[in-house]
Amino acid sequence: MENVNQQTGSAQDDEQAASEFLTFTLGDEEYAIDILKVQEIRGYEPPTMIANAPPFIKGVINLRGIIVPIVDMRIKFKLGAAEYTPFTVVIILNVAKRVIGMVVDSVSDVLSLAQQQIRPAPDFSASFDTKYILGLATIDKRMLIVTDIAQLMTSRDMELIDHAATH
Repeated sequence: MENVNQQTGSAQDDEQAASEFLTFTLGDEEYAIDILKVQEIRGYEPPTMIANAPPFIKGVINLRGIIVPIVDMRIKFKLGAAEYTPFTVVIILNVAKRVIGMVVDSVSDVLSLAQQQIRPAPDFSASFDTKYILGLATIDKRMLIVTDIAQLMTSRDMELIDHAATH
C-alpha cells in the first residue's frame, strides 16, 4: 500500500502537505514554530545570570552537561514586563547546531498547518522588522503568528548568545 501512495503522489500533494507547529503564547498573542526545531519543553527555573548580557538573555542553564543560553521572548519582542507564573515554560530549541532555550508564557498545542493556510504577513515597510515572520495562520478564531525561529535565533542581534554561552 505504501508503494502505491508514493507512485500516485504529485507535486501538488507535496505542496499541500501539512507541517507540524508548536504553538505558544506571549502576552495576548499566539505564535507557531516548526516542531522539528523543538528539542524539549521544560518548566521555568531561574537561570544563572551572565554579567553584561543584553536584557533579553536571562542567563544560562546546565542541561545534562550542555550550557544553554535562555532568551526571554517577551523582552526580546518588547511585550512589556515578564512575569513568571507556573505556566511559564522554556522551549529548548535545536537550531543551527546550537541548543537555545526560549521563555514563553505558555505552550498551547501542536497543530498541522498546510502551506496554503499560512498567509503572508502584511508589509509594514520600515515601521518594524517582519523578516522573522513566515506568515499568519487562522485556525477557528485563533490568529497565529508563524515565526521562523531558526532565522530569529541565528540573526545578528542574537550573536550575543554565542558570547554569553561561551564566556
